[in-house]
Formats: sequence, C-alpha cells, structure tokens
Amino acid sequence: MTRIHEHQGKALLSQHRIPIPRGRVATTPEEARQVAEEIGGPVVVKAQVWVTGRADRGAIRFAESPDEAAQAAKAILGMQIGNFTVEQVLIEERLEIAQEFYAGLIVDDRNAAPVVIFSSVGGTGIEEIAQAHPDRVARFVVDIEHGLRDYQARNLVRRTGIHGKLQLQLGNVLTRLYEVARTYEARAAEINPLVLTKEGKLVAADCRITVDDYAVFRHPELGIDFARELDRPPTELERIAYKVEEGDYRGTFYFIQMAQGFAKGEGYIGFHGAGGGGSMMSMDALLRRGYKLANFVDTSGNPPASKVYRAAKIILSQPGIDGYFASGSGVASQEQFHSARGLVKAFLEEPLTVPAVIRLGGNAEEKAIEILQRAAPELPAPLEAYGKDDSADFCAERLEALIKSYRPPAEKPQGFRPPEPRKPYRFETVTGGTVTLDHAVCATCESKVCVETCVPQILTLNEEGLPVLNISKEEAKRGGCTECLACQIECHFLGVGGGYVRLPIPGLEAYRQRIGMEE
Repeated sequence: MTRIHEHQGKALLSQHRIPIPRGRVATTPEEARQVAEEIGGPVVVKAQVWVTGRADRGAIRFAESPDEAAQAAKAILGMQIGNFTVEQVLIEERLEIAQEFYAGLIVDDRNAAPVVIFSSVGGTGIEEIAQAHPDRVARFVVDIEHGLRDYQARNLVRRTGIHGKLQLQLGNVLTRLYEVARTYEARAAEINPLVLTKEGKLVAADCRITVDDYAVFRHPELGIDFARELDRPPTELERIAYKVEEGDYRGTFYFIQMAQGFAKGEGYIGFHGAGGGGSMMSMDALLRRGYKLANFVDTSGNPPASKVYRAAKIILSQPGIDGYFASGSGVASQEQFHSARGLVKAFLEEPLTVPAVIRLGGNAEEKAIEILQRAAPELPAPLEAYGKDDSADFCAERLEALIKSYRPPAEKPQGFRPPEPRKPYRFETVTGGTVTLDHAVCATCESKVCVETCVPQILTLNEEGLPVLNISKEEAKRGGCTECLACQIECHFLGVGGGYVRLPIPGLEAYRQRIGMEE
C-alpha cells in the first residue's frame, strides 16, 4: 500500500465536502510564520512524515503567535523521526474540541469487501478503542455494488449511542469518506480524530489514507512517485526498481533493499524469490546457513522474461553480494523458461561474477533448467539450476559450497555486448526496448531458431529466408512482442547470434557509474 501525507489526504477530504482545519504546508520557518499570520490565531505545527506517535516525539507543537509558529517549525524541520527527516510541516488553526470520534474504512480480505468502522471515542488507535470501549465501536461490511447508503451510515453511528442531528451529520461524513476511498482506490482511509468543535462543527483533525499500489497509475493527480510503504525513505536503487514496475504491470516485481554499505565476504546474498510462501521458505534456508539478505525481490504472477531480466540486473547492481539465490514456490503455473531466459540475459551481460543457484520449480521447469545449464559454461562464476524436487535447503547448501570454493577473477571480465549490426532489422517493444535482427548474420543461419521459439509467434521468414515480423511494427510496440527474449537467448546458443534485445533500465547505468560498478 502507498500512504500519502496528512495534508494530501485532507485535501482529498475537502474535495468531498468533509471539513478540514484552515492551513497549509510550509517548508521553512518563515513560510510557517506567513501561514500563521494568514490564519490569524493559535495554530498547530505538525511534522509531515509517515510515522505514528508524532506528538510523543515532539513533532506536533502548539503556537500562540506567528513568531512561535516559526520557532516551532524551526525545531521540527530537519528533525530525524525514525528513519525519516522532516522536510515539511503542516500549519493549521487550533481547534477547540468538544468531542472526538473515529471514522475509518479498510478493505478487508476476509470479507472481500470494504468495512466501514465508526467509534464514538477517538484520538487513539482503533484497536485500543475497541479493547477499552467495545460498546462504542461499530462496523459495517459494504456491498460494493451499491456503496454505503445514507441510512446504513446513520444506523452505524446510532449503534454507538449517538442520536439526533449529530447522528445525521456523522452519517454524512461516513458516506463522504467512503466516496473518497472509492474514488482514489484506497486500501484504508481513517479520520482520527474526527472532532466536534465547541461551535458545533465536525472537522477532520487528522487523517491517514493509503492507496492500493496497483491503482497508483490511475491517479497521477496524487503525485505518488514511489508506490511502496516503507519505514524509511526509499533508496536510489529501490526508486530505479519501482520505475520498472510502474511502467510494466505484467506480473509483479518488488525490490526492497534489506542492507546497504556491506562488502564482499560479509555473507550478503542477492535474493530473488517468486511467490510469497516459497520466497519466505527460501529466505529461511539462507538464514539458517548464516547468510544475510542484501535485498528481497519477488517476480511472480507470470512476469515476462524482460521483467525478470531487469530484476536480475538490479540485484546484481549491489556490489558487495557474495552470491545470487533464486528460489520460489516450486509449483508456479507460469512457464519457467521465461524466467530462465531473463536470468541468462542478465548473467551474460553483467557478467555473473558471484556463484548463483537458481531453483525454478513449476510449469516447463525442465526447459528452464536446460536453458540455465546451457549458459553456465560461458559464465565466469558457477551457476547451478534445480527444480521443484530439490528443496530450498538443498539449494542453499549448494550455494554455500559454491561460495566457499569459488575464487573470483582478479579483474572483472567483460560481459556480452552485441557487435554493431551490418544490416539491422529493428522494431520497438512495449517497455521501450528494441529488438534487432542483423540480417547480414541471419542470412548464414540454418536453424532459424528465433522463428521457431518466438512465444507470441510474431516472427516469420520473408522471401529471402530472413526473420521479419508477421504483424506491423506498431502492433509489436503495443504489446504484440511480449519480450520473451527467445530471439536473443535461443539465437545465441542455437543460432548464429544475429538477434539482440535492448531493454533499458532508466537510471541504472548512472547509478552504477556513481558507485563505481561501471568504468
């Protein structure tokens, strides 16, 4: 899930007619003073960071005057809270509170539906409220076909002991909060506290909204540039990896760095999983042998070979890893040779200089193992491939043996780079890649293996016996080419090497140069 800042969430509430305090964000003490002057009364200065318990950390302060607001902002800005540095503060009018409530919505996996929660007690977490005041909390499972009806919202409020005009007002807030969550595809939306002021107005004093990762691309207006909720700011490599996922929703690619600044020999492994349960089992197998995880990666849900390639390149962009371990569920329904081709392309281009053990269990695993084994002799480091009948513990044991016996070359060898084509036939792919078939080389090929192994079957032979598209180049760019990489990998081993697929990873080359991985 992707959490947005409090001030962003309040802007969404306001657009749906849920009252919020007057105020706005400031990034300097002087700007905080100006906002306080505009408000013209006592204010609250609140750090905008993704942590809870801000008040206990001194990240929420009260100010009676613009000068005090500036002083409070100066104290908060730059503050280190957990793993975050405060870069913004929200300056708001101070509310005179008569009563506090809790209003929230979560998408509940058990019910497979949104659940609206209301409590006539607010200010602390809903779990604590429910434990201390179970009779003051009510829940309602929403029928997504009809949404939250007005009468249902009022009944929810009534169940907590509230009646009359206030029941009607609170019901209106709940239906509007539901619309906010529905509009922006939130996994959770909370107003806590929702306050009743002494003037009798309901105001959202604080809010927390998290958006579904896979809905972010539909809401550019939210300005989310990293759809992951972490307990720290994202690293540069995580941002590079997210851009891969952001631009390609075929399958899943999660990349999270677990450690940074480590060196060779410290036992950190580049981990590449596929599927939640199998990945956890495989990580445990490494940890039991005393290794540490440099990263967590998951490529699952039938990702194309190109996405697996990009994932592998990013994993290998951590210079201190001692090994590469890929292992998932062992019963995946997707064709495992796609992942094998993606890995081989990355390992050839890098080239691979750390021992690697790859466990690709599932549909067509025999073909996947064959592709990996075929590539192993061309790599500087040892590569072993296994299937579902080989346990994660056995594969971790094999990686340990390879690491202990491997001696890396004194100088990093040059990875595979295609020669300049003499007679290129080119077309673009859906993720900005380029397929090049050098017809000068293809003319000498007898196998024409690229046509035979092209998964979407978009290649054919022209009158001269050369591989060309049987669809338009525009159709190939729109997704007709699935980036299966057969025209490069199969051609490399079973043809004459006339095919190459260029798959850019924006920002990665510059990153590698900056950390000294590219000369």
